[in-house]
Amino acid sequence: MNRILRPRAAAFGAAALVVAVGISGCSASNEGDSSSSDGTSSSLSGDLNGAGSSAQEAAMAAWKAGFQSSNPDVTVNYDAVGSGGGREQFLAGGVQYAGSDDYLSDEEATKAQKTCNGEAIEYPVYVSPIAVIYNLPGVDQLQLTPQTLASIFAGKITTWDDAAIAGENPDAKLPSSNITPVHRSDESGTTGNFTDYLSQAAPQQWTYGPVESWPIKSGEGADGTSGVVSAVKGGDGTIGYADASQAGDLGKAMVEVGGEYVGPTPEAASQILDVSKPAPGATDTNITIEVNRTPSEAGVYPIVLVSYQMVCSTYDSQDTVDLVQGFASYVISSDGQQAASQAAGSAPITDSIREQAQAAIDMISTSS
Repeated sequence: MNRILRPRAAAFGAAALVVAVGISGCSASNEGDSSSSDGTSSSLSGDLNGAGSSAQEAAMAAWKAGFQSSNPDVTVNYDAVGSGGGREQFLAGGVQYAGSDDYLSDEEATKAQKTCNGEAIEYPVYVSPIAVIYNLPGVDQLQLTPQTLASIFAGKITTWDDAAIAGENPDAKLPSSNITPVHRSDESGTTGNFTDYLSQAAPQQWTYGPVESWPIKSGEGADGTSGVVSAVKGGDGTIGYADASQAGDLGKAMVEVGGEYVGPTPEAASQILDVSKPAPGATDTNITIEVNRTPSEAGVYPIVLVSYQMVCSTYDSQDTVDLVQGFASYVISSDGQQAASQAAGSAPITDSIREQAQAAIDMISTSS
């Protein structure tokens, strides 16, 4: 599951979709009636503000460019403050949409009902591998079992020539230098997904559970995805985790799955949808996935984030509804998914998820 600590416990009633009050501060001007199903309509105009996942930053840049190209009178803004910060701004009514690498908890969903005067709508926008990035001169390929990886980030394996690492990389020339694990210092959906993997795949080595805030005082903390990447680039012997699209030329470790080592490719990440199931409490308007972190099938990369977009079910004007529906429809469209894949190396959502998401987006209404 994407958020195993706080899964959605129950579905909200469909009547919540038509509660007649909109979110404060969510307004825009519009010169036409509505957008087409793929979000392309030159009649749209105004500002659309969002915040959230820094892992979505590369994809969001592509989505903004594609949508604004077809809608030149629209300005889409996105503040990549991290998943936790994005959900916080969304629930406070400060932005009209949010990006998150975790879905809403029960507590957050209750807050969303007050903010949106109806439930929030959540749907996946892409699947992206979380790469285990490293900077180890002379080691071009690194293979790690879940147990060894968890031991490194738990501070139990501290040098690169440790017997466990050496046994998994018999051909590598491993130095005797210390390992510096780099983790996110901010509340992060990427951390939540990474620790969810560690806790399920190596529970004896990682005993801290799935958490969005790093639970132990070890290694080096860095703010945001870009901060982790920068910290790993800046020091020999470092290892961290980051959305694969932003890993650049850093080394990317392969992890053991089904007796083979698998790398963080979009193709390997996309297969996770075929071996996962809906999260507990998933509904027609909360399309959430319980990620299978321990697949037995070879070729499936399990350290992934299923990245979500969140919008309200009601807004205070038809102008805002048109903007939100237009942008949301473009993001999940074939064109939008292709743009994200090219820019971020992400795996597109499936046709089935697209159909479910579009049906939910079509339900967005005004307060009048």
